[in-house]
Amino acid sequence: MKNLSNRTLFDKIKSEKIIYLMILPTIVYFVLFRVIPIFNMRLAFYKYSSRQAWTFVGLKYFRMIFKSPDFKQIVKNTLTISFMKYILLFPVFPMFAILLNEIKGSHVKKGVQIISYLPHFLSWIVIAGIWISSLSLQGGVNNILEMFHIAPIDFMTDNSKIKWVLYFCEAWRSLGWDSIIYFTTIISINHSLFDAAEIDGANRWHIIRYIVIPALAVPMVTMFILNLGFFLNAGFDQVLNFSNNAVLSSIDILDTYIYRIGIQGGQYSLATAVSVIKGFVGVFLVLITHFVSKRLTGQGVWS
Repeated sequence: MKNLSNRTLFDKIKSEKIIYLMILPTIVYFVLFRVIPIFNMRLAFYKYSSRQAWTFVGLKYFRMIFKSPDFKQIVKNTLTISFMKYILLFPVFPMFAILLNEIKGSHVKKGVQIISYLPHFLSWIVIAGIWISSLSLQGGVNNILEMFHIAPIDFMTDNSKIKWVLYFCEAWRSLGWDSIIYFTTIISINHSLFDAAEIDGANRWHIIRYIVIPALAVPMVTMFILNLGFFLNAGFDQVLNFSNNAVLSSIDILDTYIYRIGIQGGQYSLATAVSVIKGFVGVFLVLITHFVSKRLTGQGVWS
């Protein structure tokens, strides 16, 4: 029998072929939609043609992007919505995990978990339908406001409120699911630490402050760094479903801009140039955050 350390990669794949067959669809997906598109990023430097060879135009499309009168507002919208989702919303998930862990009744805890997880499995079309219906002038929220003699508010056409609609909608959808990693970290803490702390006279706040929160530091730093890589992905599916002509100027983001000029407008080279800018900014943010985190906490994306 061959020593496992001396086996070739082919032998290992052959002996575990069932496992590799199970992950094959995932590998194919990432190759088709993540790896191959990288090679076609060169389209940002060429004039696209479906019938003739592509013509090299250099930085033409990048100059067009930065000279566009709409681009500044689109970038501002993207940064604002991303800041609300990835920075303001980020602490809510570990806080929810801590509160969930403090629930004593196991049945109540499981019920809260199930209810909080369910929205994650709904498509954005369904979620948008629920929220738009609830926030409409005849919706449930305005019916409640009417009970307190407050004038109805058309949330879906109010430019000053639409970003907060996106924020709370994202919180409702992601609260349970994004807190799983933190809740798992908390329940994996050695309970002897809690017992020792209680013997020493620590109350629940002391336990959370000196045991739970330090245990959450590593996953929080890791998730924060990974989230920054998607900082310019302000949520295409959500924004597209919540957009209308009244609020488009306030929530139009890079992804919806790429969709309009690329898919709808057929300007594939221009759309690719915007995507290239997004990609480089994302990588830059991840690297900067990684090095800052390593210096401050000793932890980063990789050791």
